[in-house]
Amino acid sequence: MRFVSFTSILAAGFVAVAGPALAADHTLSINTALTTTDPLYKGLESFRDAVAERSGGAVEIKLFPNSQLGPDEDVLEQARAGAPVAVIVDGGRLAVFQNELGILGAPYLASGYDGIRNVVTSDLFEEWVGKLREASGHQILSFNWWQGERHVVTDKPVATPADLSGSRMRTPGAPVWTETVKAMGATPTPMPYAEVYSALQQNVIDSVEVQLPALWGSKLHEVAPHVTKTGHISLITGMVTSAAWFDSLPADVQTMLREEALAAGDEASRGTEAALAQIEADLEAAGATITEIDVTPFRDATAGVYDVLGYGDLRETVQSIAAQ
Repeated sequence: MRFVSFTSILAAGFVAVAGPALAADHTLSINTALTTTDPLYKGLESFRDAVAERSGGAVEIKLFPNSQLGPDEDVLEQARAGAPVAVIVDGGRLAVFQNELGILGAPYLASGYDGIRNVVTSDLFEEWVGKLREASGHQILSFNWWQGERHVVTDKPVATPADLSGSRMRTPGAPVWTETVKAMGATPTPMPYAEVYSALQQNVIDSVEVQLPALWGSKLHEVAPHVTKTGHISLITGMVTSAAWFDSLPADVQTMLREEALAAGDEASRGTEAALAQIEADLEAAGATITEIDVTPFRDATAGVYDVLGYGDLRETVQSIAAQ
């Protein structure tokens, strides 16, 4: 079965799927590195509840925070093999299967939620959804789960890329992340997010780049109290599952899942927007130092990442969609 386009989803009315539309119960287990206090997790709970209601309980969503099912890469492989699992994951990790998706994690591509939402609900993005299915057997349910802008978190003040020289900075292992960290002056050190707190505590790494909700939820400020607001990546993530599992469902159930994933992603992202100011206040009250800087040196330092990764031509197209 071919992928269902967002245009079709939004145009079509949904027929209730309870009763004979499903021959058996279906369960989808969703893994996320986030804690239960993260605004995005609230969106996942809304998705779980909405799917249960619209399917009459025939489709069950189970949530696994704190990477309980394993690292994102492992869950992606499970999904690729046809397991009924999903993961909240960034485009950088999917770029190994479909290269264009990596640009979603490129530095200073867009700021805030609205612009990047334009990109991940566009016809161009839906083409990428289809290419990913063909390349790896993954199905994107929606990709509008915005986690905020990522900042630099260190044990000492930072104002320019030169201040990060020699700093071992944790980042996901995808090329778009490692090249960005390298361009910012640090030494990229890939590791699972669940290991970051202890790695900072034991001086295995010196710094991390992370969005404020995840920083607060993981209490990283306890071991790295300096937060420099570089905003170098606007972290947009998606709910990605198995295409084989997705294709085993009736068409109306597929439509329902993508509709509800999109709606819950919007709810989660708006919740993130609304929570940022309070999270900053909470971090400062807990002893963290949050510093606003002129990000121009970081923007200039990372501009070449697009050409290094082969996204130079695509950058203008994507940014024009973001600006619509």
